[in-house]
Amino acid sequence: MVGGEAAAAVEKLVSGVRQAADFAEQFRSYSESEKQWKARMEFILRHLPDYRDPPDGGGRLDQLLSLSMVWANHLFLGCSYNKDLLDKVMEMADGIEVEDLPQFTSRSELMKKYQS
Repeated sequence: MVGGEAAAAVEKLVSGVRQAADFAEQFRSYSESEKQWKARMEFILRHLPDYRDPPDGGGRLDQLLSLSMVWANHLFLGCSYNKDLLDKVMEMADGIEVEDLPQFTSRSELMKKYQS
């Protein structure tokens, strides 16, 4: 009977993961590549329990979606943001592995290069 209980627990877990992924899918931007969406969805799902909207509203989910976009925009598009905000999203994303990230040169790095 223990084997049946374990299988039921695994099925419940898998079902919960599927539901969370289906829920997150509604927030995918039409312009996101599969790689970008996979990384951002992992970010969202990792923090979703901490950012669920309270019954009276409050916009916690909107905050999480905004943070996920800041992280993705910084990572994939090279956008820059306030240091405290970047520190927060990079800490939240710690452990999310993304392969083949683009390399960007900042404006200040370009200016240094051409002033020398």
